[in-house]
Amino acid sequence: MYMLIQKLGIREWLVRQSPVLVGALAIAEIFYKFGSFLLEAVAFLITWFFLDAITELVLHRKRRDDR
Repeated sequence: MYMLIQKLGIREWLVRQSPVLVGALAIAEIFYKFGSFLLEAVAFLITWFFLDAITELVLHRKRRDDR
């Protein structure tokens, strides 16, 4: 996380990750009731990863189509 913020910069990281982070938090809060903090935290991180990957694929495809 530190390396990611250092590489992108705090402003760019917030702009790119805030919507995805909020979405992952909402999904985790609504659906993940495992009874274990560790399992819920891991599921949240996996959700965040996949939402970010999907977002980047869609945005990258859109940028490529605009050219």
